[in-house]
Amino acid sequence: MERSTPLDGIRFGLDTFGDVTLAPDGTRTPYAQVIRDVVEQAVLADRLGVDVFGVGEHHRDDFAVSAPEVVLAAIAGRTERIGLGTAVTVLSSDDPVRVFERFATLDAVSRGRAEIILGRGSFTESFPLFGYDLADYDALFTEKLELMSRLLTEGPVTWEGSVRAALTEQQVYPKTESGRITTWVGVGGSPESVLRAARHGLPMVLAVIGGDPVRFAPYADFYRQALEQLGREPLPIAVHAPGFVAETDAEAVETVYPHAKGMLDRIGRERGWPPLTRARFEADVAEGAQHVGSPETVARKIARSVRALGAQRFDLKYSSGTLPHADLMRSIELYGSVVVPRVRELLAESAEDVTVA
Repeated sequence: MERSTPLDGIRFGLDTFGDVTLAPDGTRTPYAQVIRDVVEQAVLADRLGVDVFGVGEHHRDDFAVSAPEVVLAAIAGRTERIGLGTAVTVLSSDDPVRVFERFATLDAVSRGRAEIILGRGSFTESFPLFGYDLADYDALFTEKLELMSRLLTEGPVTWEGSVRAALTEQQVYPKTESGRITTWVGVGGSPESVLRAARHGLPMVLAVIGGDPVRFAPYADFYRQALEQLGREPLPIAVHAPGFVAETDAEAVETVYPHAKGMLDRIGRERGWPPLTRARFEADVAEGAQHVGSPETVARKIARSVRALGAQRFDLKYSSGTLPHADLMRSIELYGSVVVPRVRELLAESAEDVTVA
């Protein structure tokens, strides 16, 4: 079933976690160079007309970025128009007041381009690092998201909970020029998370990291229904999914597979997953979350995902483990110059078909 893409049309983004890449000599790229490379990747995305660039937050040795707002501020000084966001900000182990302050500052230096995606995060290293108990996992996110939603109004805030000090008619600074920072909630696929985003009136990002994106359609439908039942206006839905673009399908798979395998096998050893096989990876490329292939293949898969979910934004998580900087730059080049225009064509064609029918 195809769903419409209303509101203001579709935007296209690129996400990275600042994965530690391989240098040309086969050694690990130093963290400092990885961060500088991320800035260069964003500069290229801006030049190509990509709409949004997202940087993830992690606190482990296979990712270089633990302070995405600082990296985004550096990118702001080198770019003109691209939106600058996170993928995601781990709100559970952060303080909502400080999150607001940092992003309001980023919004100022970028002239209104800051965005936030709030989430629980896919790793838990930040909890002990910042002194939080994993037993409070649910309460930390639930209460902090409630406080964050109030801070986003940019008025005086009164709030009380169990995870931080209460606030009474507290003002937080700086205020933004627009009066609102664009803020999303990242959802991994639970009805409770979907409903929470709707209750707070925040747009939703579906993190499609495994399986056919179409299987997330019930969550998109549930979100729209919840907004309607809560008496809220329709809000956009975004999709975040992994991918890689090369000249041909075969080249794309050959290039990204060993790096994806290394990353997923390492995480799998921590979580009890079996090693990634070539057959399973190719199946995920053919029918699952991986948007990997030639520009035409990737464009058609993105268009399918967008139509199935009625999404207004698609973010390609283009970094994958130790995949080298040069390969990432080429993938960004193809995404911005070929894939995005082609997806727009495909979506326009399907819209015309619906109109004729």
